[in-house]
Amino acid sequence: MNDPEQKSSPLKAPRALTRIVAGSRPRNLAVLALSCCLAAGCTRYHAHPISPSGTLEDFQARRLDAAELDTFLVSHGEVSEWPPSDWGLHDLTLAAFYYSPALDVARAQWAVARGGVITAGGRPNPSVSGGTGYNATTPRSEITPWIPEASLDLPIEVAGKRGIRIAAARQRSDAARLNLVSAAWQVRSRIRQAFIGLYIARQTDSLLALQREIRTESLTILESQRAAGEASPTEVTQGRVALAESRVAALDAAQAAVKARSDLADAVGVPPSALDSISFDFGELTRVEVGVPDREARLRALLHRSDILAALAEYEASQRDLQLEVRKQYPDISLGPGYQLDQTDIKWTLLVSFSLPLLNRNQGPIAEAAARREEAAASFVALQSKVLGQVEGAVASARAAVTQVKAADTLLAALARQESTAQAAFDVGEISRLDLLGLQAEAVATALARLDALSRAQTAVGALEDAMQTPLDMEKWTLDAPRRSTGSGGGAR
Repeated sequence: MNDPEQKSSPLKAPRALTRIVAGSRPRNLAVLALSCCLAAGCTRYHAHPISPSGTLEDFQARRLDAAELDTFLVSHGEVSEWPPSDWGLHDLTLAAFYYSPALDVARAQWAVARGGVITAGGRPNPSVSGGTGYNATTPRSEITPWIPEASLDLPIEVAGKRGIRIAAARQRSDAARLNLVSAAWQVRSRIRQAFIGLYIARQTDSLLALQREIRTESLTILESQRAAGEASPTEVTQGRVALAESRVAALDAAQAAVKARSDLADAVGVPPSALDSISFDFGELTRVEVGVPDREARLRALLHRSDILAALAEYEASQRDLQLEVRKQYPDISLGPGYQLDQTDIKWTLLVSFSLPLLNRNQGPIAEAAARREEAAASFVALQSKVLGQVEGAVASARAAVTQVKAADTLLAALARQESTAQAAFDVGEISRLDLLGLQAEAVATALARLDALSRAQTAVGALEDAMQTPLDMEKWTLDAPRRSTGSGGGAR
């Protein structure tokens, strides 16, 4: 938007101003103002309205097999083909990196921080002022009594303040980028927790269905025995209560599955209907292995946790802020060249101005910046201490939970052997059907206990991963914002 005609020498500007002051029509002033705007260049505002109904329609239309999601993942080299036949935790996490609204917020915050770097690097604009004087004692017949003048103010920052501002803004941009990584980890953590819940609910439902079959058959036998006088009413009542408990537990498992499915869809950033047509791969959740020593876990947490690195970046930014406030004790300089046409006499002036640090030496802002630096340091140490405690507690909990799973596996294997022996004994008539069903019911109860232990173990392992923030398969592309419509009519991007 640069106008070549405005690239005239500075000496021509006072002449134009003289013509305006001498009585040119007002439109000349508007022309000059417009020319100045064109010369300076500008960024135009474009409205991007958001329609709630449009964004809702866009959200409801999201699918995990969408072509734009395929293009996004393939173009970044993360997958060779999409969608997968069976969806595991990794696949759902990749989809969340595209759809998750939490990552959209974190990306926007990082964009704001990057804009702050541009703001910090901005240089102060020079300013132009003009005016005119009138010599009432000069005879008009001899010479014009008007004295037009113009001056230019050139501010100059000293003591490297601009470089310090840029360094502080870059540190805050790094902190925002690391916060984006933290947001990505939190999304993955939510997906994992919901994925575990869905798996446990489905497995529980299958075991409870088997348990209902066993208890239904046992109750039928007990009722027959009671009719024959071989079982007491108490035994029949206990059988009915046990069957009712299985039915109630099945309803709870079904409700838990619905909630886990909804939580999973919410974590990915898609409507629950997007999960209807896909099958899940829960293979990685059927086993738990934890072999992370305390010292290694602590080291991983300190080296890889993005929130710790972000806190460190914030501390470095606070140091730059303090350095800047100290440098502000040195006043900036302002150069003011001026021009005056004093009744045909051309006069030039040069003014140099700066503030005198006599009454205020910026001690207040320096004290505030020093206190903020101490606050940032204390926050970093507190976060570091909290992380160490989380890691140590998570390691202990994960190991204890894994031990419980192994103990349940051992007991379940023993019951399986007993059931096989009992089945052989039943086949030759050594035990009754009710005895065999009782042993099978015990095996199902142990399997449910083992499943509960597995749930706690997987949750503990997830907490350990959250505490350490061990490296995800997150390349640089995960920080990129996907290009997609938001159903806002005019577009929100």
